[in-house]
Amino acid sequence: MKEYNVAVVGATGLVGQKMLQVLEEENFPVANLYPMASYRSAGKKIQFKGKDYEVEELTENSFDKPIDIALFSAGASTSKKFAPIAAEKGVIVIDNSSAWRMDEDVPLVVPEVNPDDLKEHKNIIANPNCSTIQAVVTLKPIYDNYGLKRVIYTTMQAVSGSGQKGVEDLQRGDQGGENEFYPYQISHNVIPHIDDFLEDGYTKEEMKMVNETRKILNNNRIGITATTTRVPVFYGHSEAINIETEKPFNIDDIRTILSKSPGIVVQDDPQNNIYPVAINSEGSNDTFVGRIREDMSAPNALNLWCVSDNSRKGAAANAVQIAKKLDEMDLIK
Repeated sequence: MKEYNVAVVGATGLVGQKMLQVLEEENFPVANLYPMASYRSAGKKIQFKGKDYEVEELTENSFDKPIDIALFSAGASTSKKFAPIAAEKGVIVIDNSSAWRMDEDVPLVVPEVNPDDLKEHKNIIANPNCSTIQAVVTLKPIYDNYGLKRVIYTTMQAVSGSGQKGVEDLQRGDQGGENEFYPYQISHNVIPHIDDFLEDGYTKEEMKMVNETRKILNNNRIGITATTTRVPVFYGHSEAINIETEKPFNIDDIRTILSKSPGIVVQDDPQNNIYPVAINSEGSNDTFVGRIREDMSAPNALNLWCVSDNSRKGAAANAVQIAKKLDEMDLIK
């Protein structure tokens, strides 16, 4: 069995810690581990498979050593600077930031959806936005069987999607403190604002979902719109998705197709209060789908609800799954 030298960049951050956890859970064949972070975190100790490792400062010379794969979760500016340095030295970078997602030379990959795009990688692979990942896992089997004409996303996203500062703002608010990170109190509230607003009134987060869905499905003709909101939940993004297909469907067939698709768990028995909820997704790498029903207002349309742990399938787990798929496809040289 092959083993790989693996770097985790941003190893002390919220997602970096999850990456280490998932690498261990998935028993990814790590020969040597190199945890990296900014100078502020250099020297800290992290544990991996029962062994202590010292976090090293990320520098331009960090990839001079023999590293096969680097999982990046240290923000777009860090990725823009250091991912090309690593790639130039033969390291395959799997980047969790927004830096490379819409670069036409960089594959944007969800392993259950478009693994063949990995064959085109030039040592940088982008991990999609957390809210996009669970959405395209859900959409892909419907797209393959019936086509997609239009998709309407409405998201209810957990504070961990903002990183540690979002988590701390909710913790403060729950204890009666003031918000320091979000523009409004997040505790007992819903904020219809994720990332910066654009001139047309959409946010960057909303346009990420639009553009990334089209890129991953390799179809710019699908009509897509989105409203993304932040809710007082620590982990687990929830999404209401309205779908208009190109071909007619039977709603029972939709349930069957989804239940047989990789990475999806169908929970759809509303008469017995069985449907996905965020709190039950925490710690899982699956996407949970329910409330599957026809949209009575339009032909060939349906509604569904999907939930996934944003820190895992929406970030760390998807990155590790990309690494595993590269290994399976013998694309790590």
